[in-house]
Amino acid sequence: MRKPAGLVRLVQRVSSTRGFAKVAPHVLPAMDVFVHRLTRGKVLISAQLLPGVVLTATGAKSGLPRRTPLACMPVADGTFVLVGSNFGQPDHPAWTANLLKHPDAEISWKGRDIPVRAELLRGAEREAAWEALLRFWPPYAAYAARVAREIRLFRLTPR
Repeated sequence: MRKPAGLVRLVQRVSSTRGFAKVAPHVLPAMDVFVHRLTRGKVLISAQLLPGVVLTATGAKSGLPRRTPLACMPVADGTFVLVGSNFGQPDHPAWTANLLKHPDAEISWKGRDIPVRAELLRGAEREAAWEALLRFWPPYAAYAARVAREIRLFRLTPR
């Protein structure tokens, strides 16, 4: 279903703000996890505007499964790109450290559990993915402008 252009622009404008970046990391993931469980993996609230997955990765320090709802960019070849933007916060999100240490993970995508292998994108491959992501969701540029770190991008390939 196509989203109204005005609504998409409004959400993009709001999601680019510093206020959103302060509140969203505390509110959106909790809402997504609750609704995802309630609907047995069929619905993510945040995925109503952007495609989304729930990533289950092994904790880098704890070794325990960690579930994180994330926006993603599905690619025509069947892979997915995840963006470690952390809403423009100064630190990398914890899930990126988990994937660096334990690249074998699982995603819930439209009610299906899919085993995946994560690869940190670098160099020209990262640049091409970043350009595609900016066309896909322009607010990522605002997030990148607020941080001194390079935002981590991961390609998830089904295993």
